[in-house]
Amino acid sequence: MECKVSWLGADGMAFSAETGSGHLVNMDGAPEAGGRNLAPRPMELLLAGAGGCSAFDVVLILQRSRQAVSGCNVNLKAERATEDPKVFTKINLHFQVKGKELDPAKVERAVKLSHEKYCSATTMLAKTAELSYSVEIIAE
Repeated sequence: MECKVSWLGADGMAFSAETGSGHLVNMDGAPEAGGRNLAPRPMELLLAGAGGCSAFDVVLILQRSRQAVSGCNVNLKAERATEDPKVFTKINLHFQVKGKELDPAKVERAVKLSHEKYCSATTMLAKTAELSYSVEIIAE
């Protein structure tokens, strides 16, 4: 896996990342750090990546379990260390899984498998952060 990050100029703290798959993602710093708030912060993208990785797992596991899943949202709340490096210290992932006649045990299993086995992003973040999750099933 590869990624190229380029500073977008001397008048701020904006950067553009080109991923190995050819996609672009912009990042910017907070105004108090010299940014102009034109794009997400790098740490926000890290948190979003963890949510996307875990949601991907949950949907895939539920589909393979023949569950009629029609939606999956993950609301993440994180706390960071107060001293540099300001790593994540706590992360909660709240899964909202929507579908028709979803089996609660299968939904819980899918989230647990992602959390404990499959999600590379949350596994890495668990090295510094206490991870927790909760599940909400929304019936159609």
